[in-house]
Amino acid sequence: MRTLIVARMAPGSGEDVAGIFEEFDRSEMPGIMGTKRRELFSYKGLYFHLQDFDGDGPQSIEQTRTHPLFVAVSADLKPHISPFDPETWRSPADAMATSFYQWEAP
Repeated sequence: MRTLIVARMAPGSGEDVAGIFEEFDRSEMPGIMGTKRRELFSYKGLYFHLQDFDGDGPQSIEQTRTHPLFVAVSADLKPHISPFDPETWRSPADAMATSFYQWEAP
């Protein structure tokens, strides 16, 4: 399964955010979460976090969001990443884009 999280990113934060995730991805958390692949994008102040999982991505994120390493990476990202809609954001699930079309080459 794949998830896409959309948020806002502070100008010039791409390198810092990449470094935070580089360290996070060296920990045991990708294995705990079932993360197979992660790719980060930015566009005009927006942040896109594409993540592929072995299993159910949203469920994996929800089940691990209280893990100390997840809490720590969230705190490290806070100066750089903010919710797209702060009024409705309560958890990472509130920032996940919904897929409405897919195509694959035969």
